[in-house]
Amino acid sequence: MGDVLAGFHAAWEFESDSVLIRYERGIRTPKLFQTLGERRVPLSALQGVTLSPGRRGTVVLRAEPRPGADPLIEAAAGQLKESSDPYRLVLPAERETLAEYYADELRTLLTEAGPVDRHLVAAPEVPMQFKAYDGKASFDGTSVAFRWFWTGASSAKWKAGDQKFAVEDLSGVEWRSPEVFEGHLRLLPRDAGEQPAQADQDPAAVVFGLGYGPVHESLPFAAAVLQAVRSRTAASAVTVAAAPRRDPADIAERIRHLGELHQAGLVTDEEFSSKKAELLAEL
Repeated sequence: MGDVLAGFHAAWEFESDSVLIRYERGIRTPKLFQTLGERRVPLSALQGVTLSPGRRGTVVLRAEPRPGADPLIEAAAGQLKESSDPYRLVLPAERETLAEYYADELRTLLTEAGPVDRHLVAAPEVPMQFKAYDGKASFDGTSVAFRWFWTGASSAKWKAGDQKFAVEDLSGVEWRSPEVFEGHLRLLPRDAGEQPAQADQDPAAVVFGLGYGPVHESLPFAAAVLQAVRSRTAASAVTVAAAPRRDPADIAERIRHLGELHQAGLVTDEEFSSKKAELLAEL
């Protein structure tokens, strides 16, 4: 479409394959929007659009992202306040007819729905860092580091020492909004076993407190880590899938040789069966 629809705090530019959302940097604009700056949302990442009445003479145009398409929304896990929803565009009520036109146009371009297995919307760029109550978190794109503050970190964290986690060693991220009790950002290592129930005792987590780890700093951080983890996992899966298969002739020769060892009594029945099964699995 190529048109621009401007509302309070943001403007949407409609393109043939995406919606470019530019957020204002005014003093009344939510800090999360200011941090995001702008986001390009592919139409393949959306599954619907709604238009509904807003507060005090406004209407709200909202795009609905597909589950799993946006690392920011996935990390937020439904904890964002309505006013900080990056997919809401609030407009004056007198622009309702125009908003309805764009909503209808957008609906005709949305052809996919349902969950996706990879992120389609880019996470905020790295490097990133923020201060939590008990430590400083930083992310350079390949690893996450926690440096503890002596004024806030628990004895368990001091005993464990400062932490560094490579992306390939993580399975995900857990973010609990700093606007609620016990807010924290917890990394989920792949093979760490059972983690402490309380985030303030877990060296893989930083805890938020009043004035620490605000949404506009900690949520984009969590989204960037989550996207790096998902990308790494997807790349590993492709590598495994693309691994060359063994030459059938070579496998057949090795099985023949194994059979000769078995007949000569050098390999037991159990060893023969087990090794043969391993070789056949390589085909």
